Amino acid sequence: MTGAPEQATDGPAASGRRARVVTGTVVVIRSIEFAGAIASPGGPAPAGLPQVAFSGRSNVGKSSLINRLLGRTRAKVARVSNTPGKTQEINFYRIGASAGGREHQFFIVDLPGYGFAKVPIAVRRVWRPLIESYLTGTPELCGVVQLIDARHGPSAEDHRMLEYLAQSGLPTLFALTKVDKLRASERGRKLDQAMAALGVAEEQAIAFSAVTGEGREALLESIESLLSEATR
Repeated sequence: MTGAPEQATDGPAASGRRARVVTGTVVVIRSIEFAGAIASPGGPAPAGLPQVAFSGRSNVGKSSLINRLLGRTRAKVARVSNTPGKTQEINFYRIGASAGGREHQFFIVDLPGYGFAKVPIAVRRVWRPLIESYLTGTPELCGVVQLIDARHGPSAEDHRMLEYLAQSGLPTLFALTKVDKLRASERGRKLDQAMAALGVAEEQAIAFSAVTGEGREALLESIESLLSEATR
């Protein structure tokens, strides 16, 4: 499960740049700093550093994944809410990390969760142009981590986001979340179904649990590979 980001060739999801999962390099998070937020398309955003965005439905566990990824399970960085759709801004976190003798400074970008029906229509109408303007108007964006609930597979909203990402040409990693909630007897089948629905191979997706930390190292290493590829 190694290699550089490459072009996907087939599968049910719209074709686009898929980033392979990379392992073998220890990544250490050195510093974390909230760097600001934007709530409207074209709003002033932090710049000057590579960026990796995190996308997913509002109840997919995105904030929990980001906190676990950064090693902040107690003093949380990303706000976790019991109410899906609470995050209505694009939040930026400046990260300092080291890996294999290299130092990285970059932004992790938490996009608003989509697809929660109880969010007011007026808010949902703002989210789409906000997200699209960021994805298309950020030259520092190295790639996107797309979260999919491993229990249910991609939703209609997820497929629409995947089509948009494919059209944008952004390298995309897939994190299959909440795997700790799967029974051992159903885990393999559910993961296979999710990957088949996404049209990705096993080496292009990471099984992740914000509860146990499964998948954390593989996701950090794959993000580091995206950053290294973008800065060559």
